[in-house]
Amino acid sequence: MYLEHYGLSEAPFRITPHTDFFFTGANRGATLEALLYAITHDEGIVKVSGEVGSGKTMLCRVLMERLPEHVVTIYLANPSLSRADILYALADELAIAIPEQSRANAVMRALQEKLVSLYAAGKQVVVLIDEAHAMPNETLEEIRLLSNLESNRHKLLQLVLFGQPEINEALARSDMRQLRERITHNFGLEPLVRDDIAQYMDFRMRAGGYRGPGIFTPAAIKLITDASQGLTRRINILADKALLAAFAAGGHQIGAKEAKAAIRDSEFATFHAKGSGLRPLHALLWAGGGAIVMLAIVGAWRLVDLPAAIIPPTTLPPVAQVDTSSAGDQLPQPNQLAMPIAQTPSRSVSQSPPGGTPPERKMSKPDAPTPPPVSPGGLPPRLEDFLAESQPWLDSAPQHKWFLQLLRTVATHPELVEAFLVRAHNAGVDMGKVRVYRSSLSGTARYGVIYGEYASRKAALDDLASLPQDIKTHHPYTRQVAQLR
Repeated sequence: MYLEHYGLSEAPFRITPHTDFFFTGANRGATLEALLYAITHDEGIVKVSGEVGSGKTMLCRVLMERLPEHVVTIYLANPSLSRADILYALADELAIAIPEQSRANAVMRALQEKLVSLYAAGKQVVVLIDEAHAMPNETLEEIRLLSNLESNRHKLLQLVLFGQPEINEALARSDMRQLRERITHNFGLEPLVRDDIAQYMDFRMRAGGYRGPGIFTPAAIKLITDASQGLTRRINILADKALLAAFAAGGHQIGAKEAKAAIRDSEFATFHAKGSGLRPLHALLWAGGGAIVMLAIVGAWRLVDLPAAIIPPTTLPPVAQVDTSSAGDQLPQPNQLAMPIAQTPSRSVSQSPPGGTPPERKMSKPDAPTPPPVSPGGLPPRLEDFLAESQPWLDSAPQHKWFLQLLRTVATHPELVEAFLVRAHNAGVDMGKVRVYRSSLSGTARYGVIYGEYASRKAALDDLASLPQDIKTHHPYTRQVAQLR
């Protein structure tokens, strides 16, 4: 509802894990780095604990994306698996054909044989178990037995447990001593403090495409901090509702009024309405005459469907928009941080906006190349060279040919294109196949970075599969030359 109002290309505070929105502050990035190190250099069981909504599943998903290519990842999200079920689940994930009615020890032998063959092929198998705190005791015992699978010199299976603090209570029991002693790394996701929350909300807004000044006032941040108790899921819910409240009122800044309305509209709210004179969010939407406000909301909805060029200006600076093809730029790269000491309170970590440019909705019309104008301040040298060298191909390439779109971004940020070209070169991309164009057919001037020339879409897809992983994170896709004209 409020995306166009704030110049957003996608909702910034969704509660479902979206790895492009992973926040590396508040020790999250350091914990990710430590997990990557522990998994690839150690052989014990790893445990990650945190309260409901602290970001465990998000961390797990990002971890899956960042593990090296030689790691075979198995993700188990069903905590109710029985002792036998977990063996069958692992066998199924590893494509092991298990006859029906097989006994548990037969499944275990088949698993060990498969793991030995994978190890011989240079593969490492990692099992990520989400919601581990809810697992039956017998299943936890089976996990201990799985950790015993090994070759002559190395463990065959790496286990990572993600769970709520209750998992610590379960492991503290005397009958869990053997499993507990196999856990070599313990990490805790602590709630965010106020400074972290301010950085977190600003980061999520900018990852969603926002390009204006900060919109959450200190008063709003304090209220959201108190009500959310530092849990990222609650922060997302409150921030989303606060944005909706400001949108309904026709404003942009999130102050105490909008934050209180969001808090009251949330079931976990700790702010009480008595004596405050404010009502929940749904009441705020109808306040001031009900029908009049509803008409204003409908009017705002209509604005969403209008071309950007005729949307009335606001008091905020113009908002840059970018295409969905650059979505991969939003994912922050892991920093070389020291491994954090497990179970330590989180501290404020300086968080800057991601290096890439966030995505937007795909435009209804394709871009068309135009001669590259020289900006008053001049273009970065590599970009300027590529624009000049690419123009003859753009003018003469047959319309039925295919290519790969590697990147599209607004023309107001040529430095992003320059950085991408350097990144592509360093990743080993054949730069002789790379071309750059400038387009304004869609109504907004943009740069595009494209790759190759193919007789068919299948040939383009085959070449896409061979691109370096660092470039694949930008989600390249196939297009025809005809779409450029």
